[in-house]
Parts: sequence; C-alpha cells; structure tokens
Amino acid sequence: MTASNSLSITGQLIEFIDTSPTPWHAVSRTRQSLKEQNYTELIEAQSWQLKPNTGYFVVREEASLIAFRTSGKMTNTQFRIIGAHTDSPGLRIKPSGAQDNGGYLRLNCEVYGGPILATFTDRDLALAGRILVRDGSEQGFSSRLYNSKKALVRLPNLPIHLNRSVNDDGLKIHKHKDLNLLLSSLDEALPARDSFSQWLCETAAIEQNDLLGFELLPYDVQPGAFFGIHDEFIAVRQLDNLASCHAAITALLSTPESAATKVIALFDHEEVGSSSYTGADGSFLQDVLQRIVHAFNDEKDALAKAMAQSWLASADMAHAWHPSHSDCYDGLHHLKVNQGLALKINSSQRYATNAIGEALFMQVAEKANVPVQKYVHRADLSCGTTIGPVSAARLGIRTLDIGVPMWAMHSARESCGSHDQTHYLNWIRAFLSP
Repeated sequence: MTASNSLSITGQLIEFIDTSPTPWHAVSRTRQSLKEQNYTELIEAQSWQLKPNTGYFVVREEASLIAFRTSGKMTNTQFRIIGAHTDSPGLRIKPSGAQDNGGYLRLNCEVYGGPILATFTDRDLALAGRILVRDGSEQGFSSRLYNSKKALVRLPNLPIHLNRSVNDDGLKIHKHKDLNLLLSSLDEALPARDSFSQWLCETAAIEQNDLLGFELLPYDVQPGAFFGIHDEFIAVRQLDNLASCHAAITALLSTPESAATKVIALFDHEEVGSSSYTGADGSFLQDVLQRIVHAFNDEKDALAKAMAQSWLASADMAHAWHPSHSDCYDGLHHLKVNQGLALKINSSQRYATNAIGEALFMQVAEKANVPVQKYVHRADLSCGTTIGPVSAARLGIRTLDIGVPMWAMHSARESCGSHDQTHYLNWIRAFLSP
C-alpha cells in the first residue's frame, strides 16, 4: 500500500474520532456503517433466525456493539473475534449538573478511568453524551444523543504568580475540589441546578419536565490533525481506543467470506474495569456467541467445541518509546511509531498473549505483509491491562493482545504514527480470514 493510501486510511480514522466524542456516538456511527453494508440489526429480547454468510449486529445499552458475519458453512463453527472498547478516560458530569461558585455556573465532574488530568486544563472543551427523555413509548422514555460541537466549558489554570512551584513540582489537581468546569455566569434568578437543566433542555430542544437523566462528558473540541515534516504523525483525542474500533469495523466490512465466523466486539467500561452490563466482563459476548452456535447446532457442547477452535485478539493501544524518557522502557522490547503493529506480552497475564498466540500473530503478520514489534513492560513499573485476560477467562478462548504504539496515552490529546493504522487494518483483515 502506498504512503498516500496509508494517509487516506488515517484521515478516515481522524474523521471517525472527530465525530465520535462518546461511546454512544461511536456505537451510533458504527451502527449506521453496518446498516449501509446490509448488516441486519438483532434485538436481544427477540428470537434470532440466522443464515450462513450473512452479516448481523446487536447493540447493548447504546454503548456496546457486537457485529458478526456468519461463515458459509456453520456445521463446524469457529470464531475469529476482535475485541476493543468504545470508552476513553476523562471526566463525567455528576447528576446534580452544576453548582454556584461565587456567581459562576460550574459543572460538577468526577474522574472516569485514569486520565492525565493536567491535559484537560486550559483546553476548549465541548459537551457530549446522551439525554434520557420521557416519551409515549412502552418503556416510557427514550435516549437522545447530544453534542454541543463547540467549546462550552473550561478548566482554567492558576497563573504561575499564584502557583510558583508548578514547573518544579508539576500541576497537582484535587479530584474532588478542582474538577469543576466553568460554564457561564450564573443567572441569579435560578438555582444553579435548575439553571443548568433549563439550559440543557433548551439546547436539546426538549421540555424540562421530560428530562429524566443524562450522561455527559467534556471532550477536546480541537479536530484531529497530521503533524511532522512528512505528515508522519497524528494528534487527536481518544486514540485509546477508537483507533482499534475503527480498524475492527473497517476490516470486518472489507473481508471476504471465510471458514470462520468473523466477529467484532466493542465494549464500554474497559477503562473502569469492564465489570458491567455492557463491559467485557459481562455476559454480552458469551450470550451472542452461544446464540450464533445454537442457531445452527443443537448439540449441548456446541459452544465449548466452537471455543476450543476459536481465537480472540484484544485490540488496544500500546506505549510507544518516548525519546525524552528512554529509561521508562525495557530496552529490548520497546516500540517505535510507524514501525509496525505491536504484540503485547506480560508473564503475569496483564496481557493474554502466550507463546501459541505469539506464533499465530507472526503467521498472520506474514500473511498480511505487516511489520511487527513485541512489547514487554519495564519490570519495575506497574503494567496496565486490557479486555484480553478478562475475555480469555470468561469465554475459555485462546487470546492475544495487539495494539498500535502511541504517545501520551490517556491525555486529552494523544498522538501516534500516521502509517500504523494501515498496519492495524491489514493485520486484522488477515486474522479475520483464516
């Protein structure tokens, strides 16, 4: 693939991220792409009638999505699964919405996951999420996506004159006291909470009495961009982990029929441990795989036999070597941007890869003609984890962990190499088509 084609794929990634500020937006965008490619939406509360060589998808709670394409022959089912996550670390608005601070309306926030809090200061932050609205439906309410698309809130720093040690000691942010986002001057005629809910309802075009709840988060409104002399890098929010979601979706929709049923599973709540109704440690993927198997095979052990010959690749981002901090890495197992897809290995099973997974990874890379690297975390530093170990244990499926090297993971604005998305996409295509 030429450099121009590679940059085109990365441009599509940036556009996907720019239009997906929340898990609910990412799933909505993915849902639309699948429908355009004639994938049929399934409802969990209904019976499923599945056909060979056909595309389907199912959404749980608007923030997690599983899509699959059945193989042409379903009598001996095997799965090739890509697992990723739709959520990113950051801030979430508390249910009270706002408070009065000296005549200013400020939004109450709590920390979601493990963001680099200092990177959210002095940035143009928009608000996005979903709003729950009373209606005449059977359940009595519906969900609406919300995205301000323009800067609304800010977390201003103190001037250095009032915080003289900031450059020596680093910016320290108290998670309870300091994370109130400046929204506006307060209308003294209304309490802060009422002022916020009134404003939200007006901007969302709903009646205030119909507002039942919301899930909102601030995000960096600055669009993604290429940088470097040759546009060899990109900077954009939420690379972790929308880059993996984008690669998985694109691969699924561009691979031919194969001997395996191809699956992509995009989960919410990875950044907070995955233990939820929509997380990888919940029953969602297991439920879907069981329904697929039993649509074509009535044997009691059909799912167990399918799992024994299946693979799951946990697709998440990886830590790129930082030229100013080389001492933070294992000198023999560090990653460089634009030099290939990463296989992530940890003997304590923070990553799920073992030697068998390593062998498969290399074979798939050779098939796809993708350059590869292998990452091992520095031994005296705590290693992060992914949905890989959780999925391996819950499903009893062979699993490996892969990802693209990136800088500033969990920052409000992250960066990576502009050619690595192509490596990602090509490897996943080959993995899904054994």
